[in-house]
Amino acid sequence: MNETIAPEFLPLVDAVEAHLLGKRHAITLTLAAFFAGGHVLLEDIPGVGKTTLAKTFANVMGLDFGRIQFTGDLLPSDILGVSYFDQESGKFVLKKGPIFTQFLLADEINRSMPKTQSALLEAMEEHHVTIDGKSHDLKEPFFVIATQNPHEEVGTFALPHSQLDRFLCSFGIGYPDKEAEREVLLGGGSRAGAAVPLIDAAAVRGTMEAVQNVHLSPMLLDYLQSLIAYTRDSGRFVYGLSTRGALAMAAMTRAWAHLHGRDYALPDDVQAVAGEVCLHRLAFKEGVTTLSRLRHELFSHVSADA
Repeated sequence: MNETIAPEFLPLVDAVEAHLLGKRHAITLTLAAFFAGGHVLLEDIPGVGKTTLAKTFANVMGLDFGRIQFTGDLLPSDILGVSYFDQESGKFVLKKGPIFTQFLLADEINRSMPKTQSALLEAMEEHHVTIDGKSHDLKEPFFVIATQNPHEEVGTFALPHSQLDRFLCSFGIGYPDKEAEREVLLGGGSRAGAAVPLIDAAAVRGTMEAVQNVHLSPMLLDYLQSLIAYTRDSGRFVYGLSTRGALAMAAMTRAWAHLHGRDYALPDDVQAVAGEVCLHRLAFKEGVTTLSRLRHELFSHVSADA
């Protein structure tokens, strides 16, 4: 896919791609979700670069990085932290968990029990956690990339639909193309130097504000609403897109437009992100739900010119 990224964002994408060869679209989607203030769910087989994307992205964006490896015996307190009585001070002291960071890699989230998954997903939504009845704010920006192995793997617990909806978008990394894989085999990715911060906190805040101000014209809103209505009324899907899902599509559309140098959105922006916004929210009543099938279903039945 041809990416015409605005010049100010090109160094960010290039720096991550130096470590994750041939995955420019996935990197740009991640950047869009970050500036839109959402979280990303990566679902793919092990070994295609999910962790590399997360670590390199955090370094380039200058964010504190934390990682949780989800397992079947992980408890909510292992994520959030605990308060304990300190005998020296005579007070209860909070020992913060790994969620107190700016960038959290939640690795293999579907390997933990549902109550542990819920602890993370609530924090993603609220940007604060409650420990022993006391609320604690998380750092800002707070961004989560969760990875998920395919459900058919042994020892996994599928995330409920209501919790999947907390992620702004989802996609896979996929295998590299032939050219990129040859470069990987020749050591191309490993030759890249350590990723360093290329953007500061003020620029991040400014970009997030600019994304929120990207204009959606009445015609574009008509197109968005036609797509959303099709998911609800066509009878092709188990559930239609929720209001949160509709907001996610608008947010990703704005972010995609801004990354491509515009303060207004086009139907092309909607089409670039709609599949990834819907992939974890929609399921066909018959047959397998894939990204390519979703895109074909939506864009062959709903025209941007209507």
